[in-house]
Amino acid sequence: MDQQVRIYLSNVFVTILATVLRVIMDWWRYQNEKQVLLTQTMQSELRFLKSQINPHFLFNTLNNLYALTLKKSDKAPEIVLKLAEIMRYMLYECNERRVHLSKEIHYLYNYLDLERLRQPKDADIRFVVEGHVSEQMVAPLMFVPFVENSFKHGLNHATAGGYVRIRLSVQGEDAEFVIENSKVEQMPRPSHPRSGGIGLANVKQRLQILYPESHDLEIVDEPNRYAVTLRLKMVD
Repeated sequence: MDQQVRIYLSNVFVTILATVLRVIMDWWRYQNEKQVLLTQTMQSELRFLKSQINPHFLFNTLNNLYALTLKKSDKAPEIVLKLAEIMRYMLYECNERRVHLSKEIHYLYNYLDLERLRQPKDADIRFVVEGHVSEQMVAPLMFVPFVENSFKHGLNHATAGGYVRIRLSVQGEDAEFVIENSKVEQMPRPSHPRSGGIGLANVKQRLQILYPESHDLEIVDEPNRYAVTLRLKMVD
């Protein structure tokens, strides 16, 4: 009888051990598949983001550049350089999982300089960087969706006194990105379906994938003002 019990217990033990090993292997395989899926999703999100650069921004920049060349303006070479830097960064340099924060900042400076060309002279466009920027790394094109949308849905429709004001505060690995833009109470109805641009849902999804536990996004939408505050801990 004792031997039968021992045999029974041995069989139970082997069955339990096999089940535990199977569960562990299934869990491990699931984690690997999940990681592969996350990596593919992040790459797809970044490719989508890069493909969404507003074509109107590029066309307007080229038109302004053409006008400056006709006038033989000294600004034309500078415009060419900034546009080339923007395209090179988007097409090549931001293929990495993380880039230096300083490169993102430089990209934003170039973007805003080119936007100033096509905005009214009285448009208030500001970008202030506070704190110490050194070797911090951040996901590429993390802030540009908010900047692009501030023009597309805000300043582009202003008649007078329009503004886009941006502040980036950096303290070690912590960053706070604040952008505020004017808006009209009644947006004009589009004459054709919208194309291009970055949807807020896409931005939230990308943040959730890249910084699931290390970001905080606040949005204030008022009749004459739209503001976004993104707090980010720049860690992997």
